[in-house]
Amino acid sequence: MKLVTYRSNPESEARLGIIKNDPTNGDLIIDMQRLGQVCQIALPSTMLEFIDLGTVAIEVVENILKDLDRKLLLGTSLPISNAKILAPIPVPRKNLICIGLNYTEHLEESSRAHKKPVELPTKCILFTKPPTCVIGNGDAIEHNENITKQLDWEGELGVIIGKKGKNVPKENALQYVFGYTIINDISARDCHRNAQWTVNKGQDTFAPMGPIVVTANELTDPHNLNLRTTVNGIEKQNSNTKYMLFNINAQIADISEVMTLEAGDIIATGTPSGVGLGREPQEWMWAGDVVEVTVEGIGTLRNPIVRV
Repeated sequence: MKLVTYRSNPESEARLGIIKNDPTNGDLIIDMQRLGQVCQIALPSTMLEFIDLGTVAIEVVENILKDLDRKLLLGTSLPISNAKILAPIPVPRKNLICIGLNYTEHLEESSRAHKKPVELPTKCILFTKPPTCVIGNGDAIEHNENITKQLDWEGELGVIIGKKGKNVPKENALQYVFGYTIINDISARDCHRNAQWTVNKGQDTFAPMGPIVVTANELTDPHNLNLRTTVNGIEKQNSNTKYMLFNINAQIADISEVMTLEAGDIIATGTPSGVGLGREPQEWMWAGDVVEVTVEGIGTLRNPIVRV
């Protein structure tokens, strides 16, 4: 199932929707709560509320959609072109959990740029981004040239946790995943502070996310997805999630040793090579640029850069 958080107009509240292709009208957004009302079943209006219901809720909704009358479909939906798509979880409950240097070639380009020897990590390199980093598809990434002149892209697969877990075994880890999305881990390379990444990674708008969530029962192999990033239509990154140093199972197991994972938590799984830092000469984004991240099976996350 493909899910979005959307607004039907600029003044309306954020709502949870299901993406469905209609042969006549193209892609539609079915409003989750209104679908429940016409089917006389209580369904939530937000992504976090739906995640909290667990995988049984996904099964219930999928069964409803199989037998949904066309008249009811049209009465609970709108064309996707008429909606504003927001970040899937516009205000996360906690910081995003991010994995650094998780592709060998990116580790090599980063080490080369910093003139350091290549050392493969033995554990996941963890850092976080605050909820204020999160923006949606089409929203502007803010570039404050008084803070940074080295604005960089990092296209990544995002993982959304579906249930609480502590000390999760690797072999069971994917059972804790609700679904997958796209994250662009925007970075200000000249904002390191004694090797700390908070200022570098944690500025407002530095975590574009979306445009949709694909539930784990539909996207069954997250470890073989093509990932591509472009800036102004020019390819910068082109890789596959199979090249992660620590796959999603290992990430969930490692993180849950350190902290309890909870429903709605978001993991950014790391970026492959091709970032601006590692290029010769180095490349940065500026106001007027447009960055796009495409992940196979999910779609494309597109964001312009604006000066603030």
